[in-house]
Amino acid sequence: MDFYLPEIHGRPKRNVRIPPEVDVAITPRVQAILDCSGMQRLRRVSQLGLVALVYPGANHSRFEHSLGVYRLACQVLRHLMEVDEGFSAALSEKQAKLFLIAALTHDIGHWPYCHPIEDMRLSWVPSHESLAREHLNAPELAHAIHSMWQIEPDEVADFLIHPQKSGIAQVLQSALSGPVDIDKMDYLQRDSLHAGVPYGRNFDLGRLVASLCVNDEKHKLAITGKGKTATEMMVFARYVMFSEVYWHHAVRSATAMLQRLVYSSHPTAELSKRWLYQSDMEFANDLVAAAQDSPVLKKLAGGLFGPRRVLFKRIAQFSFHENAALHSALARRPFDQLASCAEQLADKLSRGLARPLLSTDILIDAPPLKLEVQFALDVQSMQQAADSTNRFRPLAELSPVVHSLATAQFDNFVKQVRVFAAPDRVAELNVDTALISEQLLDIASRF
Repeated sequence: MDFYLPEIHGRPKRNVRIPPEVDVAITPRVQAILDCSGMQRLRRVSQLGLVALVYPGANHSRFEHSLGVYRLACQVLRHLMEVDEGFSAALSEKQAKLFLIAALTHDIGHWPYCHPIEDMRLSWVPSHESLAREHLNAPELAHAIHSMWQIEPDEVADFLIHPQKSGIAQVLQSALSGPVDIDKMDYLQRDSLHAGVPYGRNFDLGRLVASLCVNDEKHKLAITGKGKTATEMMVFARYVMFSEVYWHHAVRSATAMLQRLVYSSHPTAELSKRWLYQSDMEFANDLVAAAQDSPVLKKLAGGLFGPRRVLFKRIAQFSFHENAALHSALARRPFDQLASCAEQLADKLSRGLARPLLSTDILIDAPPLKLEVQFALDVQSMQQAADSTNRFRPLAELSPVVHSLATAQFDNFVKQVRVFAAPDRVAELNVDTALISEQLLDIASRF
């Protein structure tokens, strides 16, 4: 290494304080990126979206999270440069700068509630990764990146979107997006803090960062044996956060309502494009306005964004382990098929009622196509091979906790199939879980 990075080697005079009582050191060229409108928009895009309807404190922004990830990027880069001579010798200044900018801007393509809407796989919905390139190439931000960092915006976008081919670049990319990465390290603890639950904070972040090393053979981030317990705790923290927060039944009720609202709104091309650049409030206002002429959609929009929170009620749920057949039949289905299943189930449940259910009075929530990243992480052996090279073994071989969550599909543990009903119709329904399961299996078999 024959370069100087003020973000790593210097002592920046300015700090930004973020929860939980930590300072993020800010250099002038980092500040230049933060001041751009593309980054400032993230102040008005919540990190957890609809989770705040269940956990009122979970109103933190993607801007705050971005600062947290950038802070960890500086720590991880500094650590690897200090403990791994091979990594330090091979690392170029350009690669280091790309990693820091990518960490700071990794969420720039996010728009309000984009993850649940992306999960629907609608033709007009682009991925937030593809939008990142557009934001990075906006004149203001592109100028800041090019003039102050001597990096091309498209190079940052390529780092965020495409698999890297060189060894060091692959290691850095796995540090930002991999089994154990700085994105997860930050959001698990930050989401847990703001939601007011302990689950995501029960792992030793400092110990984990201090144990990071490089598996040169695979060109990926790995850990030393000293970080095994901290990593196990992070694996379990992620499992519990999904189970108790991200896939809490009331959060998923709100998610199912939002998805059906967007699906049934049939936004114009102009409106759907506008959504991609809005704040949470602007997006909600547009959805409410679009629903005003439809009593069906007005119920959904009002329940989510109106003066009173009115969420649909859970009337049945099916885990993979309790009902593998039904879970497998509905998980990862295209959203139009889920919507059709819900409509047909509403028709069946209407039989015998004085007033038929509306087509949107029954909603089905099921695991989306996109699977969560598995913990395929290697651990550096405390012993050395005969040729003095470090040996690495998969963490799943050494840990019963990780073995359980890495060899079996993580999503099947934490993501259930749920059926929700409009709260004003639940009392009329004769809810029989076994019958609903039978009816749904019959409906799903026709697709």
